[in-house]
Amino acid sequence: MDQPLARTAFVHHTTIDTRWMDNDAYGHVNNVVYYSFFDTAVNRWLIERGLLDVEHSPVIGLVVETGCRYFAPLAFPDRITAGLRVSRIGTSSVRYEIALFRNDDETASAAGHFTHVYVDRATRRPAPIPAATRDALATLLVES
Repeated sequence: MDQPLARTAFVHHTTIDTRWMDNDAYGHVNNVVYYSFFDTAVNRWLIERGLLDVEHSPVIGLVVETGCRYFAPLAFPDRITAGLRVSRIGTSSVRYEIALFRNDDETASAAGHFTHVYVDRATRRPAPIPAATRDALATLLVES
């Protein structure tokens, strides 16, 4: 995502509050926090749909690639809306695209992606995405 996208480009939205500690010495949210917002948006979506039991799921997704582009600063006490969509579903991997919107802004302040590779929890070897998860991910699938 080279240009900031609109909220309407994303299938799912979730709200995340910034915290005082998210700001850095320059008065804006530190870059590493954006990745935490991405992780929160994806995992909240999975957990709320019963697709991830953090302690017991036999197959789990591990992040193997991530990236972010920054377009405008975020700062505490902004309310963030994370837009979520999926751009690719493979046999054992999925690529999520996430955009962060400041307060009521219609264009993204930041946009990024990460790829989960699904693995067997015990062996950490690649495993097919479970059917229920694949079906749910398909509801987020868009062409990008």
